[in-house]
Amino acid sequence: MKSIRIEALNQSFRKTIDSIASDKSISHRCAMFSIFSNKTSKIKNFLTAEDTLNSLSIIEQLGASIKREGSSIEIIPNENFYEPEEILDCGNAGTGMRLFTGLLSSMPGAFVLSGDRYLNNRPMNRVVIPLRSIGAQIDGREDGNKAPLFVRGGTLKAFTYTSPIDSAQIKSAMILAALKADGLCKYKENELTRDHTERMLRGMGADIFTDEEGFINITPLKGKLKPLEITVPTDPSSAFFFAIAAAITPKAKIVLKNVTLNPTRIEAYKILEKMGAKIEFILKEDKYEPIGDIVVEHKELKPVHIKDNIPWLIDELPALAIAMACAKGISKVSNAKELRVKESDRISSVVNNLKLCNIDFNEFDDGYEVIGGSLQKASIDSHGDHRIAMSFAIAGLKCGMEIKDIECIQTSFPNFFDILDDLRKA
Repeated sequence: MKSIRIEALNQSFRKTIDSIASDKSISHRCAMFSIFSNKTSKIKNFLTAEDTLNSLSIIEQLGASIKREGSSIEIIPNENFYEPEEILDCGNAGTGMRLFTGLLSSMPGAFVLSGDRYLNNRPMNRVVIPLRSIGAQIDGREDGNKAPLFVRGGTLKAFTYTSPIDSAQIKSAMILAALKADGLCKYKENELTRDHTERMLRGMGADIFTDEEGFINITPLKGKLKPLEITVPTDPSSAFFFAIAAAITPKAKIVLKNVTLNPTRIEAYKILEKMGAKIEFILKEDKYEPIGDIVVEHKELKPVHIKDNIPWLIDELPALAIAMACAKGISKVSNAKELRVKESDRISSVVNNLKLCNIDFNEFDDGYEVIGGSLQKASIDSHGDHRIAMSFAIAGLKCGMEIKDIECIQTSFPNFFDILDDLRKA
């Protein structure tokens, strides 16, 4: 288990960053959606991290051919869908496992999805139960709640489904299953979650739209979709760590280049703006996704109560907790029970590590209060959760920090520490 020591930053910085990891959610989907075409998909700036490379490896096992030149990928689908002889390894990617479960549920063949020790202990019933309700045959440990998962694909029933959980992973799994169902399918969520799946599939020619009652209508495919031709934008969730770095460092300013400005992905920046940071969004293009630059400047932070649009914030809340710890007053997160079932129990991981940093808190079933104060150097455990590890690495710029179990960062943001180190250069 690797550890790292972060030294406190004894200066300010004004930086432009154009080397932040590509968007992981979009990269996963690029790999998966390419197999719905019969022509070559061309993807630039694909995230070449362990989790997304695992998704490429899986579609290769399913019959696709892949050409790679750095982060430029060409995916040539095969007319014949292969039934793989080996286990499909999702690594640490909950997105990968849950979306592939939906995709493979309606494909001919038998498939085993597995991952690392952390992923194989994450709950899968959130996708397994709704998929079973439309005829999917899925089994696994704890009656399918834990991987490895065994999926026997086949024709699924048309459905109308209202999800009790607002989750882009559940929505995407059901949409992918619906593409091969036996009739029109309808899916509804209470709050809009990340909509990359709908945007990208519509861009490829799929008939997907939201009706007046809020149901997403998915017409099963009658043929092949158009291939993808896309440049994957910078991941706003990854970029957000450095937005926090600027927000908590006096006189700091940072420009984050070529980020997706999808409204479902930049809510954390809006929250940081409410806390007092100066933020500017500069739109540059809008094809599959709106893309542009985000400028963040330090201002004194004030407390905030986060209770709305939680699905848009679920990955950034650990980093926001660091901003809350630096604000004057009591900040609160509510309606975020979903944090309990991420790569770690992020509510517990956040507050217990803040306690080690001499920050007071109150923990609730669905969130926490953070009493702003003075962060102190500590030795914290990431619990194998890359967002916990990177959030407290950013806190280390303020006070110094030792972080245990950092291998998880490699799965999503391979050059994180290179960028962190660059902030120290004048």
